[in-house]
Amino acid sequence: MYYTKKRLEISAAHRLDLSYASKCTRLHGHNWIITVECKSESLNADGMVTDFTHVKEQIHNLLDHSVLNDVLPFNPTAENIARWVVDHVDNAWRCEVQESEGNIAIYERD
Repeated sequence: MYYTKKRLEISAAHRLDLSYASKCTRLHGHNWIITVECKSESLNADGMVTDFTHVKEQIHNLLDHSVLNDVLPFNPTAENIARWVVDHVDNAWRCEVQESEGNIAIYERD
């Protein structure tokens, strides 16, 4: 099995739609660290699991310096973003989304 890991830093804002009172329902920003892990039993014709540049194009280019609510079709919690990344990137099986030093969400495909 081959594994790759791509780490991206995203500066973006969001506001959360929550069922309880929270300051996070107001627009605010983070310097997100998104780590995408991909795996494959074989390499593609170019000798890669997934091209790191393609991962950057798919994630960083879309999310960086954006309001996540405007570019993602769901409530942009760290958990939902992690799931979206795994669903969006070829061969991705795990994603870690860190929105601040002590707040990290992880999604793994079973």
